[in-house]
Amino acid sequence: MNEERTWRVGELAEQTGLTVRTLHHYDEIGLLVPSLHNSAGHRRYTADDVRRLHHIVALRGFGFALAEIAELLNEATIDPRTLLHRQLDQVNDQIAANIRLKQQLQRALGAIDANAEPSSQSMIELIEVMITMQNPLTPEQLAQLAADRAKFAESLSEEEFAAMAERRRRFTEQLSPEELAEMQRARAALRPTPEG
Repeated sequence: MNEERTWRVGELAEQTGLTVRTLHHYDEIGLLVPSLHNSAGHRRYTADDVRRLHHIVALRGFGFALAEIAELLNEATIDPRTLLHRQLDQVNDQIAANIRLKQQLQRALGAIDANAEPSSQSMIELIEVMITMQNPLTPEQLAQLAADRAKFAESLSEEEFAAMAERRRRFTEQLSPEELAEMQRARAALRPTPEG
């Protein structure tokens, strides 16, 4: 009989680049509970667990907090194709930004190699590209995320919405003050800063 491949927590951490601590945390808060345990009680992750982990990592990359991800995964069926398309769009945007940054750096170096200072305009363009890359979500992307969340919330009955709010409250209570602060910092970093 051909058994399905499973992963120990250390193997999954090593192969994905996540930490064992992160995977343990996801287990503790019920976000990613390994489907199997061996006779010694060690966690064993299945292919379905790996797919759920991909959803978690992808949604984190879109700026969702762990509590929001838990709600999405528990309340909605996530179409993996749609999720992968959104990730692909995000990667294409990052590639375009990297190419633009590379071109700006090459222009600045070209000016220096020609014994001239880069123009103020080229430095402004370089700074703009650098700032854009440091703030991965544009105001439009943030607005789309908010619209997606609002549309999802509207699709819920009052009872479902109340149950979701209660799950969020319980989930948030499980986080340490440091984890809450980190979650708030991560979300704030995704928002564009006001012009000043």
